[in-house]
Amino acid sequence: MIAGILLAHAAVTLAMTGLIWFVQIVHYPLMTAVGTAEGCAYERAHTRRTGFVVGPLMLVEAGTAIAISVVRPDSVPAPLGWAGLALLGVIWLSTAAVQVPCHRHLERSFDHAVIRRLVRTNWLRTAAWTMRAAVAVAMLMPGLEV
Repeated sequence: MIAGILLAHAAVTLAMTGLIWFVQIVHYPLMTAVGTAEGCAYERAHTRRTGFVVGPLMLVEAGTAIAISVVRPDSVPAPLGWAGLALLGVIWLSTAAVQVPCHRHLERSFDHAVIRRLVRTNWLRTAAWTMRAAVAVAMLMPGLEV
């Protein structure tokens, strides 16, 4: 069972890592190309559709990260579990405190300065998910010393 949790954790973390890089390099920067008149409607559709993709992945990622940290298999060094959980905390905090408010603002008023803020501040989540990917892969390597 724990092997399945480790595999699920790695799969969703790697999926989110790939997705956040796509968002950071392609999707968020291209938002400036949306016309101001259509921007709010675009943002509402973007937020709704993105939620269907990232919501379940983020919940599975959080659940498996907590499970790994609480019921840590012997093959996973404790620092890896806690590092992964701490990085996930950074991601969720940044999402709630910065990215969600930016998206809410864009739903009401399509503002290129807010899009630039979204791109700039999203680098924190991009870096944290990239580090989480390394942690998740390392958890799959039995005998790894940290």
